[in-house]
Amino acid sequence: AASDVYKRQQFRPIGSVQRRLKGFLRDERATVAIEGIIMIPMLFWGYVAMFTFFDAYRQTSVNVKAAYTISDMVSRETTPINPAYMNGAYALLELLTRSPEPTKLRVTVIRWDNVNQKYKMDWSKTKGNIGALTNTAVGGMASKLPVMVHNERLIFIETWSKYSPPFRVGLQEQDLYNAVFTRPRFAPQVIWNDS
Repeated sequence: AASDVYKRQQFRPIGSVQRRLKGFLRDERATVAIEGIIMIPMLFWGYVAMFTFFDAYRQTSVNVKAAYTISDMVSRETTPINPAYMNGAYALLELLTRSPEPTKLRVTVIRWDNVNQKYKMDWSKTKGNIGALTNTAVGGMASKLPVMVHNERLIFIETWSKYSPPFRVGLQEQDLYNAVFTRPRFAPQVIWNDS
């Protein structure tokens, strides 16, 4: 009789595998360790992703605030702006953004010509590796510019700062671009002086 049981078990390898599999599935020992092995990398990736996205939003916010600060600073000028002033504005941009990459700054004064029904540039100066705006470029931005009265001036500040994410979680290296419009506050226009 014992030999018959042995022979039945010997010829039923699938039944044996099924029993062992059921036993394995019912066994609850070491489930915390297995769950930990699965969850810890996911939690670590989630933490790194949150850190990276928060850093990107922080840098974007800092760049916007820097653009508004420079725009407000230029709008309050009653004396002509010169190259030394632009150097100082650029140094302020770099200080505020704390970007390890080179930043770019463009300051342009735009006016509305009601006779010809178009925007014209009074002057445009830059710091960093970016060209000055031209009248053609200003005319192409007409849909983005606000409505103005004849010969009203507008200070147009543009800043660029390169953002490199600290970890690779889906964000790519990119230029953070900001454009800010401000009216001159205490004088009808902001004037450029080359000296």
